[in-house]
Amino acid sequence: MNLPLNVAPMAATLASPVVELRQYTLRPGRRETLIALFDREFIEGQEAAGMTIIGQFRDLDRPDMFVWLRGFDSMAARKEALAAFYDGPIWAAHRDAANATMIDSDDVLLLKPAWPSAGFGLSGLQRPAPAEHKISSNQNGLGGIVVIRIHHLRSGAGAEFASRFAAEAAPMMKAPGVRLLAAFVTEHAENSFPRLPVRASENIFMSVARFDSAEAHASHEAALAGVPAWRAFWRAAQLDPAKPTETLRLSPTSRSLVGR
Repeated sequence: MNLPLNVAPMAATLASPVVELRQYTLRPGRRETLIALFDREFIEGQEAAGMTIIGQFRDLDRPDMFVWLRGFDSMAARKEALAAFYDGPIWAAHRDAANATMIDSDDVLLLKPAWPSAGFGLSGLQRPAPAEHKISSNQNGLGGIVVIRIHHLRSGAGAEFASRFAAEAAPMMKAPGVRLLAAFVTEHAENSFPRLPVRASENIFMSVARFDSAEAHASHEAALAGVPAWRAFWRAAQLDPAKPTETLRLSPTSRSLVGR
């Protein structure tokens, strides 16, 4: 099978065998408040506790949604890192301010790479220091965007779908201004930190791609829709007909590690 994502030369450059996708519904008008707080206070503190903060984003289609990704070295490491952070001084100092912006923070998918090299490759990526934080000019999708597609699969279809996606669909996604960053399936292990719930009953495949602009994404989708092999792949896909595919168009914050 020709895998579309590069294998990193060192294990440390491939981020996280365990990843959370977190979607927060915020109180109207409070997203910039949370982003400023998160980018200033929560990135380094979480990473010091043993996590990798992969990316944080504004949802271009839902103005009160904040979406972010963080990774862990294992389910056991996740338990230890989350306990260290949420029982630690940084969260204690800022949790009230963060929680005041939120309506719901329980929409969380627990994930693992869809194949061995399908995780995020973070080699060479650097985020600006906190002192350099500023509101991104890209919050309206005027620059590069990240598109996450969450496909709900029929029970037991995860491995087969991932294999076919890598061999058939991913090569068709290659185009100027487009990069497939990662692909994941549900991690079905028991939630190692039950204080933070996850969507445990989900059976999903998730792709993460970067586009040079919102316009590039729209053009790419239109072009693929005209490719017979692309249409045939999705006709044969073992998707759950009761749960439509979710598409998140995301603008990275100025301190997001991926997508800028």
